Amino acid sequence: MSISCKKVGNECYGFREMSLLFEISQRLLDSKELSIDLDPIMSLLVKHMNAERGFITLLNRQSNTILIESSYGMSATQHARGKYELGEGIIGRVIELARPIVISEISKSKLFINKTKSELTKDGNELTFICVPLVIDNVVAGALSLIRIYNSKISNEEDIQFLSIVGSMIAKTARSKQKELEELESLREQNRELKSKLGNDNPRGIIGNSSKMRDIYTLVDRVAKTSSTVLLRGESGIGKELFAAAIHEGSSRKDKNLIKVNCSALPDSLIESELFGHEKGAFTGADQMRKGRFEMASGGTIFLDEIGDLPMSTQVKLLRVIQEREFERLGGSETIKADVRIVCATNRNLEESINTGEFREDLFYRINVFPIFIPPLRERRDDIPSLVDHFIDKFNKKNGFDIKRITTSALNMLMTHRWPGNIRELENVIERACIMTKDKTINSYDLPPTLQTADSTNSVKDGGMTAVVEQLEKQLIRDALTSTKGNATKAAEILKITERMLGTRIKKYKIETWRFKV
Repeated sequence: MSISCKKVGNECYGFREMSLLFEISQRLLDSKELSIDLDPIMSLLVKHMNAERGFITLLNRQSNTILIESSYGMSATQHARGKYELGEGIIGRVIELARPIVISEISKSKLFINKTKSELTKDGNELTFICVPLVIDNVVAGALSLIRIYNSKISNEEDIQFLSIVGSMIAKTARSKQKELEELESLREQNRELKSKLGNDNPRGIIGNSSKMRDIYTLVDRVAKTSSTVLLRGESGIGKELFAAAIHEGSSRKDKNLIKVNCSALPDSLIESELFGHEKGAFTGADQMRKGRFEMASGGTIFLDEIGDLPMSTQVKLLRVIQEREFERLGGSETIKADVRIVCATNRNLEESINTGEFREDLFYRINVFPIFIPPLRERRDDIPSLVDHFIDKFNKKNGFDIKRITTSALNMLMTHRWPGNIRELENVIERACIMTKDKTINSYDLPPTLQTADSTNSVKDGGMTAVVEQLEKQLIRDALTSTKGNATKAAEILKITERMLGTRIKKYKIETWRFKV
């Protein structure tokens, strides 16, 4: 005589559970590889529990992101949307804390963030969300999640117990897939670095591999091979002179002169003589003939920095040089051909200068053939660590220093500063810090007062011993992440704590691990 089961009817629920677990174990045992497709197992599980959908998520420990690996009852679009950060939503919390969570009625829960944009009810019935961690050797590989119609007769403990059993069975496979995912991401990152080094080799030793800088390298490489006029635009201190040199070095004129002229540094009375030269007796003091910068740059490149500061009278003559490629020296009548490539730069808003009558519109269109906008340092903060290393090495060689590194707290201060003076300001800050340090390490207190804060100088102790301990703990974590280039797994090994403990502290102190991936 069969025993009636109040949950599913006449068939014994316990017998069905045993049958399912046996079938899952057989599938795992029959597979000779750990990379078994988990989709069939998810299908069995969803159908057994009369659920709406289920899925397995895996944690990428290098990026602290969580992705759906296997699912059943979800569309491809919903599957692709399932991307979480560690600690985000229910899944993020389960993986971070290594504890199961059950939400009895998800439509009423604020914790259920519904990243996959799935239905929150089914035919007017509430849905229950059960999520358990996939743990092996005390390491969380991911989570197993199931969504079924709410049934008040089924206790949360029963759901958790059963899914935990299934989770323990597939945890080894999940761990294997987790390693595959991380290795693939590592290979992709290495590939991006190789492409950056080989495909977009930094011209002229310019430091920076952020996406914005790589885009600029591509533009520089393309225009350098031509003779077109280039206009470099951007704030003061971003290194426009280096880009002008890179354009010259990449051109067919690289064996000729690169002549640099700072238009704002010359008085109006001398600017024309500097650019175009003068004959003997052209003006008081002109006791001999002198070649101008355009003549000196013949066959090569002339770099006109701060062109927006040129007086209007000189702009007219420059326009003729660009149009006709010829000019006369002051006081002379001989027409000289200007076989020269022109690269201009400015930190001014030339369009606004045109409106105010300070810059000729026709000259603007002549020099604006190929504009390149160079972003300020605050818009490419990812380049700061490599710039800091470059400047430390520079001043070690220049001054005979032996500075080995910069602390994480000092680097964080540099990363959060606004840098109104851009790279020039950063270089000055590092030079000062190299002089101030006493232990071959740049600390936060070696940086200028303009960058100092109470937190960075460790001068806030209102919290007593707890605050001091937390500050030390934060510093140790940042140093470990720096030495492992943002790899949380290796950092946890250095600190001799579990990944979960490290993840909890990273979240507590709001440490952005991506900043250390350099």
